[in-house]
Amino acid sequence: MFRKATVALTFVLGLAAGSHSFAADAIPAHVAGALTDQGRPQKDKDRDAERKPGELLTFIGIKQGDKVVDFIAGDGYFTRLFAKAVGPNGKVYAVTPNELSMFLKSDASAPTKAIAADAAYKNVSALTIPINEFKMPESVDVVWIRQNYHDYYFKPIGVTDAAAMNKAIYNSLKPGGLYVIVDHSARAGSGVEAASTLHRYDVEAVKKEVTAAGFKLEGESNVLCNPADDLSKGVFDAALRGHTDQYVLKFRK
Repeated sequence: MFRKATVALTFVLGLAAGSHSFAADAIPAHVAGALTDQGRPQKDKDRDAERKPGELLTFIGIKQGDKVVDFIAGDGYFTRLFAKAVGPNGKVYAVTPNELSMFLKSDASAPTKAIAADAAYKNVSALTIPINEFKMPESVDVVWIRQNYHDYYFKPIGVTDAAAMNKAIYNSLKPGGLYVIVDHSARAGSGVEAASTLHRYDVEAVKKEVTAAGFKLEGESNVLCNPADDLSKGVFDAALRGHTDQYVLKFRK
């Protein structure tokens, strides 16, 4: 079961900053407005209790006017939220690697292309790129990747050089920009093997790799923690799917 928050959700904001708590009513108005967006499909709203998007966008510090990359954006669940949170003066790039479409044998970018074509989401652009050629049309404020960092090491989709990928993301960000990673926890030291087999990745390995690209780890959130997760099982196991232990890491350029 998930850890249950009673009054507040605790965020661990870096080693020096210590622990801070944010009550549910601390979610900013522009984030709360994104959650209540009438354009969101009901299936997205039904996932909110599990995915905790309000807490996540608050933890990131998404601001109106931000330019955000939703990397490996999937069905666009977070694309819509980012679009409304950053407002009409902001921008969202929903990015899908070509390799994902080849792996799935279908156009993996179709959902985000549909969002970008919707007049209610004029600030969204759906991009398809080779995964080893990560480059945005302009410098951005945030690069977000959810449950897909481990896919850097998944052979059908994986990158040629993970260090080069992290550096390319670093170079795409404005000074002070954020790289935010959410992924499934793995046993300590499991590394690449767990990424390919269980679709998990060791949090300490992520920290080491991303800071090596020049980033500073600014904060961690435990909002998606589940200490009951059996880390020996794959994330698609029927008993675990949707209930894995996940870390949330915020790195700053």
